[in-house]
Amino acid sequence: MSISSWPITIDDVRAARQRIAPYLDSTPLRTYATLDAAVGHGIRVLVKHENHNPTNAFKVRNALSAMTLLTEEECRRGVIAATRGNHGQGLAYAGMLLAIPVTICAPRGNNPEKNAAMRGYGAELIEAGDDYDDALAVVEQLTAERGLVPIHGTNDAHVLAGAGTITLEIVEQAEALDAMVIAVGGGSQAVGALTVTRVLRPDVAVYAVQAAGAPAIYESWKSGRMLTLDSAETFADGVATRAAYAMTFPALREGLAGFVTVTDAEIADAVRLLLATTHTLVEGAGAVGLAGVRALANVLQGRHVAIILSGGNIDAETLRRVVTHQI
Repeated sequence: MSISSWPITIDDVRAARQRIAPYLDSTPLRTYATLDAAVGHGIRVLVKHENHNPTNAFKVRNALSAMTLLTEEECRRGVIAATRGNHGQGLAYAGMLLAIPVTICAPRGNNPEKNAAMRGYGAELIEAGDDYDDALAVVEQLTAERGLVPIHGTNDAHVLAGAGTITLEIVEQAEALDAMVIAVGGGSQAVGALTVTRVLRPDVAVYAVQAAGAPAIYESWKSGRMLTLDSAETFADGVATRAAYAMTFPALREGLAGFVTVTDAEIADAVRLLLATTHTLVEGAGAVGLAGVRALANVLQGRHVAIILSGGNIDAETLRRVVTHQI
């Protein structure tokens, strides 16, 4: 597969940045000596603070990238999506800014604070199914019944272009950059990173990380074919997906330098380490990149490595369990 057949181009990412710029500021890229010391192996960790976005997560980029391209007729109809929280919050926030109705489907038992945030931004929230993939089936049903415009969290080129703006900022902010280690739920951040670095910093190696309890894309990557698993069991709800996705998998398969999984215990330890060294809050998915750096420490020795704190929307009860070492 050649780069010409990848789902997005560097020009798509640049256009997305122009569209979202009126609504979002760039997020900081920082280093922390205490974090570097804790990781060890001479690794310099470059921390991209997507948890500083208005919705405390990167997916507001994706939502604005997609929703700023809707036609007037599509805006009147409104949009719909499935989510575990951050994609839905991004869409709801964008809908509030752009005066577009938003309907969100989330699985039962979803993060209650993420649910409250989506409603707070004005979205209609429908709770149905046991997991993300069940909620996605409800989206398909309501799309047909109500004539809504679906915006998938992964299988949408404009969503991917929005995610690519993170790496576009990183390569401009980082004086030295050797590698990126990126959490994968659907793969939008990783495909965005591959698209940007392949053109602007082709020497940068991009690694992916999944939760060991939700390894569908990791297992797909290893086998060379798209798989769907029966379950996705991890407290890191932002990466709790059961399937590989047609729009991201081929680029991940071709472009990644490597792929690892990390346990929930390792993710929780990364959350605690980020709290102690950066003094900012991250959810489980936001700490997966750091957990991946630690898993890849021997490979990354002595290198400048970027991670993305993709979100900070951890609920109070889960945070309590993390800080008291119950995860």
